[in-house]
Amino acid sequence: MGVQSVELVVIGSGPAGQKAAIQAVKLGKKVALLEKRKVVGGVCTHTGTIPSKTLREAIMYLSGYRQRSLYGRGYAVKKNVTYEDLILQVNHVVSHEIEVTNDQLTRTGVEIIPGTASFIDPHMVSVETDQGVAQIKTEKVIVACGTSPYRSPRVPFNNINILDTDTIFSPNFKMNRLPKSMLIIGAGVIGTEYACMFSALGVDVRLLDRRADMFRFVDPEILEALVYQMRNERVTLYLGKDFEKVEVDEEMNVQTTLENGRVVNTEMLLFSSGRTGATDELRADLAGIEVGNRGLIKVDAQFKTSVDHIYAVGDIIGFPALASTSMEQGRCAACHAFGIPVSSFKHYPYGIYTIPEISMVGQTERELSEAGTPYEIGLGRYREIAKGKIIGDSTGLLKLIFDQRDAKLLGVHIIGEGATELIHIGQAVMSFGGTIDYFVETVFNYPTLAEAYKLAALNGLKRLGWTPGGRRDLEIAINSEGASEEVLE
Repeated sequence: MGVQSVELVVIGSGPAGQKAAIQAVKLGKKVALLEKRKVVGGVCTHTGTIPSKTLREAIMYLSGYRQRSLYGRGYAVKKNVTYEDLILQVNHVVSHEIEVTNDQLTRTGVEIIPGTASFIDPHMVSVETDQGVAQIKTEKVIVACGTSPYRSPRVPFNNINILDTDTIFSPNFKMNRLPKSMLIIGAGVIGTEYACMFSALGVDVRLLDRRADMFRFVDPEILEALVYQMRNERVTLYLGKDFEKVEVDEEMNVQTTLENGRVVNTEMLLFSSGRTGATDELRADLAGIEVGNRGLIKVDAQFKTSVDHIYAVGDIIGFPALASTSMEQGRCAACHAFGIPVSSFKHYPYGIYTIPEISMVGQTERELSEAGTPYEIGLGRYREIAKGKIIGDSTGLLKLIFDQRDAKLLGVHIIGEGATELIHIGQAVMSFGGTIDYFVETVFNYPTLAEAYKLAALNGLKRLGWTPGGRRDLEIAINSEGASEEVLE
């Protein structure tokens, strides 16, 4: 098929690859985007973020979850929800996202080549397509090939009732009925999200993890609220426990033996214990790329690999492995690759789509304590605002963390309905170095969940014994006497 020459090859068309390719084209570069699937979108669109969050929304609606505090636990929009009910909306949304992504890439001028990519050498990439093998010579490479679920050799996957999180959205997977019971192995973000989803459908969910603590990067107060909600929805947590073996009996029930000899019997097992980099077919060694544990690629602050002209972005480089951060990594890597200065954004939000959802931005109490920063917190509870009562969320919580010395906002942590949307208000204030005075002095629509910011800010100032105007008058008085601005900082 001959050798094609381009200025940039991007491997993988997920969020990171898409934004890297588009940015490079906007810089005037010739770009080839290689994608092993027949259509674009990557894991995010086909088995990850888009289908799982669509599934969550379908479950929330059909199960009547949001209305249960108003109409009772037995309320449901549809009785006897089926797998077909849930997957219908998923397929619709996924198809739409593929169409939108493909149109955006095509209109921008990105050349999309379906096929499996592998390195021949640091500047030559081979692509195995339906028409044969093509070779592409390139100046720069951005690897954005994503990850796949880790499959433990101790688990006899059958893709019927012992499966990983990708199998749920496989075209060949069928679920005749929802299981009455399910064991999920892995209490990471993905496993916990699925535990909440299936629990909302009335499935008896057990969640197992060999680690004693869930989500160590999440504020303990927020995590405590999540665990309370999960237990309230009858999720059984087996934390600090590992499993020894998994077997299927004659009636196709799953028997999981824990390390203490206890046997957990369920109709289904969902394995969600980490992911591995999709680098098996990449032949990274031929390019000299250093690959670490579980196939993840090591990069520096500019997303450069161990090879100067090869970059890596997205899930393939590990934490935080979010679609949102992956997009920004892709954009920045394309700029770095071609010597374009780009500022690094500091305040990335993090969203966890459990039920209720969690979101955070900035620092935690633990981080500030370790850094020796004097801080205070302010709490805004959904049950204290009208919108919380209207939507039936009485357990939601918004937590502000701010500097005691000048009230500068240092972190926002939220659990409850709309947390992943609300977080952007705090993110914006932090980005401009704002203080919690902003929330006290601004006007929010009423009734809204955003009012929780004002409630939390007032609560925080009260903890310090300050009133907003009184504190500001004190600052003016100190400055007028010749005190340095640094005293207040």
